[in-house]
Amino acid sequence: MNSASSRSRTLKAVGALSLAAATALLMTGCGQSSDSASSAATSEAAKVVPQKQTTSPSATAQLTEDQQERKTVLDATKVTFDDAATTATGEVAGSKLVDLDLEGVDDDDNQSPSPTATGSPTGSPSPTGSPSPTGTGSPGADGPVWVAEVAEKDGTIHTVRINAVDGKVIEARVDADQDADDKKQTADWLAQATQTPQQAAKVATEKKKGTVTSVSLEDNEGDGVIWQVDVVGSDWKKTTFDVDAKNDTIVREETDED
Repeated sequence: MNSASSRSRTLKAVGALSLAAATALLMTGCGQSSDSASSAATSEAAKVVPQKQTTSPSATAQLTEDQQERKTVLDATKVTFDDAATTATGEVAGSKLVDLDLEGVDDDDNQSPSPTATGSPTGSPSPTGSPSPTGTGSPGADGPVWVAEVAEKDGTIHTVRINAVDGKVIEARVDADQDADDKKQTADWLAQATQTPQQAAKVATEKKKGTVTSVSLEDNEGDGVIWQVDVVGSDWKKTTFDVDAKNDTIVREETDED
């Protein structure tokens, strides 16, 4: 009896150990299978959902000094080129626009050479005959200003300064430094210009969307006359168009990358 009982207990113990081993093996297999499935799911998810990228502002998003100056002036300007042109010519009966410039935007380089070697038909170094009072590319104390030159039929130039915020005329005067030759040249140029500055501005802005900041009547190197139009785009870069004043075709286009 004692021998049979001992043998029975031994068999039970072996059976229990075998069952425990089998259970452990099964659990291990399930764990590995679960881990593998989890890893595979994570890998597939990574393919579907891209890793979030950390980006920094592009260097091209930074404005240059010239671009910032244009932005500052144009943000403060409420009167458009068209409205300023209408106001200027309305100030002098029977006059035509020769030059219109938004003061503080590219003041130093927006004029091209002319036969008078002074950058304007009047023979004066600037539309006002004196340096811009802002001179810094930013609006003055009274805000931005449109500076216009309008000419009578005989070529007599008048300078008209217009507040670019409320559209009111600040000053209107006859340019004192004109001589007979200056007047004749201006009258000749206007006679050749069968297209208006507004038409030239429309041609330019159809080519590049933006804001007109300057329009001036210039000599095309002895080959007739052009309207030189500056347009500032949404990137605050300035593009200058030379538009034939007889047929509204663009003869030159140049973008200032500064």
